[in-house]
This record gives sequence, structure tokens and C-alpha cells, in this order.
Amino acid sequence: MIAVDHTGFSVASLEDAIQFWTEAMGFDLARRGEMGGEFLREATGVDDPRCRMALVTAPNGYPVELLEYSTGRTLGQTPRSAGAIGTAHIAFTVRDIRTAIARVERAGWAVKGSPQPIPAGPRCGTMVAYISGPDGITIELMQPPVQHYRIV
Repeated sequence: MIAVDHTGFSVASLEDAIQFWTEAMGFDLARRGEMGGEFLREATGVDDPRCRMALVTAPNGYPVELLEYSTGRTLGQTPRSAGAIGTAHIAFTVRDIRTAIARVERAGWAVKGSPQPIPAGPRCGTMVAYISGPDGITIELMQPPVQHYRIV
């Protein structure tokens, strides 16, 4: 392993996903395209893998790939529980967790619990909250603690 390249999510509606990631999460739409055929079938193991895609990038440049497979609705959906075996999440650092939550709720996503500070360890005081959208994608929002400096 040499690096993490991107994170990808299968979505029910590419247009709705682009709107969420750009408007609610503040990402930029980098590109759109279509894929399919023998290459994609062999690479993914998905039969008849016609796919529309978009790449959105975080303010720091990290890419998230959004994939709308033509057969996606027939293939099942991710479990709704963040604790289900095989469920994944992606975490983003935010300046103000309550403002971020309000923004994603306006976009139709739901908070899975309530914002909580990490009680101990190297990330003690970091506020975290999990949100979930209509495609079962789970996102963790993390607000680092405000650093207090003692002036001597």
C-alpha cells in the first residue's frame, strides 16, 4: 500500500448525491462521466454494469466518487445501522459540528445519535456525530477541541 486514492459510494440518484455533496458538504464537482462494458464487469463483478459517475472533492482536495449503477436498485442496500457488520463510514473534520449538522439535515440527511465529546485518549474532547443519508451512506463529523494556551 502506498496511499489512499479516493472513497467511492454507490448512490440511487447521481443528481441528488451531487447536490448533497456540493451544497450540504461544501465539496466541488470535479468531473462527471459514464462507464460500463466488459472492463467494469470484470473489475467490479457487477453484471451489466452501466454506470454514471461524478467525482467531488473536499476543500482539501480529497476525492469522493459517486456511482449510480443502472442495476443498483436490484442489488440491495447498505444496512442502516452504523454497527452492522461490513458497514463503513467516512469521517470529516468540521469547524462547528452543530452548524454542519443543521446544514446536512436541511439536505435531508439524519443524525444517527447526538454530538458527543470523546471522553479520553488522544482525541479527548473532539466532538463527534454520525449522520446517514437516503443511500445508507454514513458520515462521521468531527470537531476538534478548541486549544487553550496558557500565556506565561
